[in-house]
Amino acid sequence: MLGAACGNAPEQAGRVRALVARPPKDTIRFEAPARAQRCSGGTVRGGLLLQGSSEGNGVVVWLRATAADSLAGGTWPLLQRGDTVSPRGATVGVRYLFHEVAHGLSLDSGSIEVRETTHALTVVARGTGLETMAAGRVALEASFDAVPLETDTVSCRPRL
Repeated sequence: MLGAACGNAPEQAGRVRALVARPPKDTIRFEAPARAQRCSGGTVRGGLLLQGSSEGNGVVVWLRATAADSLAGGTWPLLQRGDTVSPRGATVGVRYLFHEVAHGLSLDSGSIEVRETTHALTVVARGTGLETMAAGRVALEASFDAVPLETDTVSCRPRL
């Protein structure tokens, strides 16, 4: 029976592909399985959490919306990491390994494009953020491709 239960695990169809560009000319590329879940609670009425990670590298995108606002496709405004007041927008963070040392940042400028098809999302985040260990601004281009929307819901409460 246990062997049969292991065979029923859902296969992850969605992927995130990321390119991190560090000054002056270093680039880090990674790809990982991705998932998308609706979220609720906190200061917003609803939203969506996309996340993908593998071997210490990962990207997270939090799309925040109000009840009157849908998770419609198009361009979404980029919000600062600590912004818990704005009702609609996206927050993006990345963690990556460079020479076996963990680095990370939140985007503070850029754009988010959202496209929804039948039960799957494609989200492209492009922007830059300040990383103190890189001694400058680091650019990120992350693409969540054909990520299925899971049926379970997680909390939207921010943890700073």
